Amino acid sequence: MDSLLVLFSDPAAWAALLTLVVMEIVLGIDNLIFISIVSNKLPEAQRARTQRIGIMLALVLRLALLGTVAWIAQLTAPAISLFGHAFSWRDLILLGGGLFLVWKATSEIRHHVTHANDADDKARSTAQLTVAAAIGQILVLDMVFSVDSIITAVGMTEHMPIMFVAVIAAVMVMLFAARPLSLFIERNPTVVMLALSFLLVIGMTLIAEGFGSHVPKAYIYAAMAFSAFVEAMNMLARRAKTRRVARSPRRSPE
Repeated sequence: MDSLLVLFSDPAAWAALLTLVVMEIVLGIDNLIFISIVSNKLPEAQRARTQRIGIMLALVLRLALLGTVAWIAQLTAPAISLFGHAFSWRDLILLGGGLFLVWKATSEIRHHVTHANDADDKARSTAQLTVAAAIGQILVLDMVFSVDSIITAVGMTEHMPIMFVAVIAAVMVMLFAARPLSLFIERNPTVVMLALSFLLVIGMTLIAEGFGSHVPKAYIYAAMAFSAFVEAMNMLARRAKTRRVARSPRRSPE
């Protein structure tokens, strides 16, 4: 207890905690988008519970991985060599998660393009996805994002209490943001395609990271932020046009 008081009385520890919390929240955005898209394919009564379960699983995985920091450190050591390239277990996890994310995003984009106006097909796809299947998909991505998140945390600070507090704080933010984000995506169909495009980019980034090609996260998130800004401007323009049409007097036929 005394060591914790000494640690958190150090301004440098608070600076490290704040930086790590922000980093964990940013890294959690990817996870949150995926959870929102998958849960929105469930019947409405089951969505909020599935989101909570998915996010709590993410918390459990992150805390469990934090308890095995020595094992996490070993994940970055070369494990196998293929075609002259050494892969660590972290690389293989990122490759598997990236491929899954690319497949999921591509299949969802194809579905939205080919069945954009088919209400019966939408109802059918909602009925086919079970809570267990949705949680299974969320769990796969939770594992991938958790490994990446914890390795980032370990690289930023050596103090375990700071890591635990940062992870818990970031997941709590995800828990409160999940429902509003899910409702926003559901009410704005064009945002669904944008979110799926984000997941496709994230999947390709994970694959590149798995092959050892580091992609600066700042570039990815800057592009995502700019795309979201453009989409927000389009949404405002569409709403302004709708209001103008609603206010304009209708001419009676002569």
